[in-house]
Amino acid sequence: ANAPIFGVDTEGLVNVWNQCAMRLVGYCTNEVMGHSLVKEFITDDYKTAVQAVLDRALQGAETENFEFPLITKSGMHIEVLLNATARRDEQGCIIGVVGIGQDITARLAQENEYTKLIDTANAPIFGVDTQGKVNVWNQCAMQLVGYSSEDVMGKHLVQEFITDEYKAAVQSVLDQALCGEETANFEFPLITKGGVRLYVLLNATTRRNDRGNIIGMVGIGQDITGRLAQEREYSRLINTANAPIFGVDTQGRVNVWNQCAMRLVGYSADEVMGCSLVQEFITDDFKIAVQTVLDRALRGEETENFDFPLITKGGSRIEI
Repeated sequence: ANAPIFGVDTEGLVNVWNQCAMRLVGYCTNEVMGHSLVKEFITDDYKTAVQAVLDRALQGAETENFEFPLITKSGMHIEVLLNATARRDEQGCIIGVVGIGQDITARLAQENEYTKLIDTANAPIFGVDTQGKVNVWNQCAMQLVGYSSEDVMGKHLVQEFITDEYKAAVQSVLDQALCGEETANFEFPLITKGGVRLYVLLNATTRRNDRGNIIGMVGIGQDITGRLAQEREYSRLINTANAPIFGVDTQGRVNVWNQCAMRLVGYSADEVMGCSLVQEFITDDFKIAVQTVLDRALRGEETENFDFPLITKGGSRIEI
């Protein structure tokens, strides 16, 4: 077999040791047969746990996916994932235990490296299991929110750390990730330990085990609290400026319309937002010229001191 297989009798003495086990641990069959598996090949901190697995198997209770370390002939520790099953004779009496193992040393090393990279990343990273309970919380998340790993591990992310008005939306993002659908650039608020409201831009990714099964979600965040504050200040300055200011999106539809523009032209922001500036508010004789100016600006070319007329709500023509 291409998996390490070993067995013990009812006394815990090795009586099965295949070639894969020999290659993995370094001991040949003659060196292990009749020796106590637990006392001679298991690290001290795992002797009790491994003995408990063997005892359960000797009572007919199987154990799956039990992780434990084995000591190789050269003194190295290797990590093994074990399935332990009772071994029976032709009358059905239990005569020992047979274990089928898997060397997971390299996988655990990769997971440890992955954990270290997450923990030391300069972005807040958190994760939840399939129940929505926190199982990843890196140092940057701790510094940002103020809660230590001990404060949050095992707690429900949405119920305990998300504001009420965003609970449903954040839960939906988690549910999508747990169904294999990733979400990018999702904005939501987090409440810090000190009660401060922060805004986070989140990328939520499905987390899978080595068999491809979904085991949770990991989220990489960015604190955008400062940026949003700047944007609000920028919007306030535009809105209260003593000159008419307007803006359009890439389709030429109005998305900025300050108070001075409202007073000048007579249309409120609600009346113009989403409407085509050129088609609805520019006189026919200037539509092409104004559209050309907008097109150049959308390519990054600025235009200065361009005169054009606007039609007010009352039907008057004013020069801008």
